[in-house]
This record gives sequence, structure tokens and C-alpha cells, in this order.
Amino acid sequence: MNAVYMMASGQHGTIYIGVTSDLLTRVSQHREGVTGGFTERYGVKRLVWFERHESIIDAIQREKSLKKYKREWKVNLIERENPKWIDLYPSFFVEDGPLAHLQAPERSM
Repeated sequence: MNAVYMMASGQHGTIYIGVTSDLLTRVSQHREGVTGGFTERYGVKRLVWFERHESIIDAIQREKSLKKYKREWKVNLIERENPKWIDLYPSFFVEDGPLAHLQAPERSM
């Protein structure tokens, strides 16, 4: 799934905006600190917003435009769908959760 996403260190904390073709894996990398850099330095581990896109090019364009917006606009975007800044990542793994339909397909080895 191509996606633009925002992660935060906590409610109204530091915000990180990223783009990926594999949201579950990428967020997992941030949470585990494998990516290093900004998200590790500022403890940004909570997925608070994401938006799916058909193409990675569209997702990259959206990421670039979001990064230009003022913080207030980003906060409003998050709070429109996630007013308490709840970590959405665990919802991917709850069978009847609000994001269950977005679960990545099982990979066979």
C-alpha cells in the first residue's frame, strides 16, 4: 500500500512525515529504531495519521506538500481523524479493529 503517514512522539509532540510503499513494515522500522535519524532521536514511534495513494508518485507529491504546511495545519489534519492522537499501528493487527481491512497479506516463505 502506497501511503503518506505522520508519526508523533506523543499528543501534540514532535511530528514526522514520511512516504512508503509498505506502511506496516516502515512503521515497524520506526518503532523498533532501525531507521535511526530523526524518528529515533526524537522518540517518534506513534502512527497518528496516514493516507493511501494509488501510485507512489502521488504519495511522494502529497508528502512534499504536507511538509510545506504549517504545524497547525498538520495538527488539524491529524485531529480531524484521530483527535486523541492514538497510535493506529496496533489497529492493523486487531481482527475486528477499524484498520483490519488494511492488514498486509501473509507472506509465504
